[in-house]
Amino acid sequence: MIRADEFGPLNQMPRAGKRWRAFLSFLKTLRARWPGQKLYVILDNYSPHKHAQVRSWSVEHDIELVFLPTYGSWLKWIESEFAALRYYALNGTDHHTREEQNAAIGAYIRWRNARAQPKTSFTASSPIRSWTSYPAKVA
Repeated sequence: MIRADEFGPLNQMPRAGKRWRAFLSFLKTLRARWPGQKLYVILDNYSPHKHAQVRSWSVEHDIELVFLPTYGSWLKWIESEFAALRYYALNGTDHHTREEQNAAIGAYIRWRNARAQPKTSFTASSPIRSWTSYPAKVA
């Protein structure tokens, strides 16, 4: 599991699976890190994020799950990072174990975080969209 925040750094938390229990464990980690504060977690519409037990636990522990619109990939800050991560850490590789793959991902994340800068806007001309071949939809 990789997450991005508004301050620029990426955070890697390798997990064995991508199921709701792993996501709930991640939310519990966030709650322990920031006790007593209301937390807002911005998410895509992946089904483990919407599991009934995840939703009820979040309500009980003052965590608001905020879902981005479907087909709104340019709103997901992590999407632009995945392209770079694939290019630098995964393309053309043949990792023999999950640990080896996680080490390559971790090395990229450490390199990237050493150069991280806060993200401040999502305009139609934002670099997050410049790598795509389709024009920006501006209302």
